[in-house]
Amino acid sequence: MRVLWPPLLLGLVLLPAAGRAGDLVDAYRLAVANDPVLSSASAAQRVTAENVPQARSALLPQLSLGLGMDQIHGGSGSITSSNGNIVSTGAGRTRERDLSGSLSQPLLDVAAIAQLRAAHASRDAGEQVYRAAAQQLCIRVASAYFNVLVAEDELGVFQSYEDAYKQEFDQSSVRFHNGLAMASDVSQSQAYYLYIKSQRISAEAQLKDARRALEQITGAPTGELKKLREDLPLSAPQPADAKAWVDAAMHSNPTVLAADYTVNADRHRVAAARAGHLPTLDARLQYGKFGVWSSAVPGAAAYGPGVTTVGLTLNVPIFSGGLTRSQVRQALAQRDEDEGVLESRRRQAARDASNYYNLVVDGIEQVQVARTSVDAARKAVASMRAGYEIGTQSLTNVVVAIGTLANVQSEYTVVRHQFVLNKLLLKQAAGTVDLHDLEDVNRLLQ
Repeated sequence: MRVLWPPLLLGLVLLPAAGRAGDLVDAYRLAVANDPVLSSASAAQRVTAENVPQARSALLPQLSLGLGMDQIHGGSGSITSSNGNIVSTGAGRTRERDLSGSLSQPLLDVAAIAQLRAAHASRDAGEQVYRAAAQQLCIRVASAYFNVLVAEDELGVFQSYEDAYKQEFDQSSVRFHNGLAMASDVSQSQAYYLYIKSQRISAEAQLKDARRALEQITGAPTGELKKLREDLPLSAPQPADAKAWVDAAMHSNPTVLAADYTVNADRHRVAAARAGHLPTLDARLQYGKFGVWSSAVPGAAAYGPGVTTVGLTLNVPIFSGGLTRSQVRQALAQRDEDEGVLESRRRQAARDASNYYNLVVDGIEQVQVARTSVDAARKAVASMRAGYEIGTQSLTNVVVAIGTLANVQSEYTVVRHQFVLNKLLLKQAAGTVDLHDLEDVNRLLQ
């Protein structure tokens, strides 16, 4: 299986991007270009892919050339002169040169073949690991983007919450000065006002941190972001069958596929280790030429005739101190370990697919209930304030109503954003989330 993510991501990088993430797709494009996590995953994929040509090289011809040069001072010897006579060199300086070339071609090497197959499987696993990182980037960007939106909504809630308490505090102070309220009402409203003011300050800090979290991924400052529109479509997952999503996760989830390819590579490495007991056969061609020069015999011959050797080399391993058997046991243990990882990832993917499917289905009703709760809480606040004005409701009841409205508003903004994110997480569990899904979510922003 070949993965088409790198060309797609490169195309995204080449697209013009604004200096800030105006919407979700803009943020994703910036993240593709600047996210260090994805960059590291891409480099790791390239590292793993190089194992294939390295393993293949053991099955290809090996060519080497050599040149040896020695210079000898003193002593005596003999060389062949230019006319073919053997001449004594006497004392002096002698130079020797040895030219050689060697060409070999493996004919039978079961271990090298198995290692090449293992390298192919490892490369496929690396591609799936990168694919998982690319899919995870979609989720990280969407999650960070929504965290900013939720933090902005939370701050807006606390600001309105603070304004309401400030209004209650001012009104109770006026009523107290007019003799229509007790001092305890003023103290109580002031305490609530100051408490919610501190909560608003904390909300501002959370918003700043949420923006920094998005900047950490995109590598660019976060400006004004488009918000999730109010008329959010609440559609169920398609297909509307949890088992279908689990089956898709078993066949398409990149973490499962990466673990499966890793186990496949381990099986080939076990075969390679066992092949350490088998003989290897190489064909070889060698050529050599030797020459001597002496200062004592000017004009002596340089090189003698070249020698060419053609043959086969059969290597039969007999005993290597137990190394081969140990390597077999090690390869088997590694395979068993990775099989456990594979089973764990299968179960996790099945659990995630089933869980997020249920969360999306249940989230439809959850969003509807939260929306209804906000409407009811707003009416309750208006009713309590009217009752407080005519003296039928206490300040405590007004404060409780305002607090309830703030809580349900916070819950509503969280569940509606989480509903959209859960749909992306469901597709991630199935191994299908990509840029098109982010574009679908982007159309829900305004």
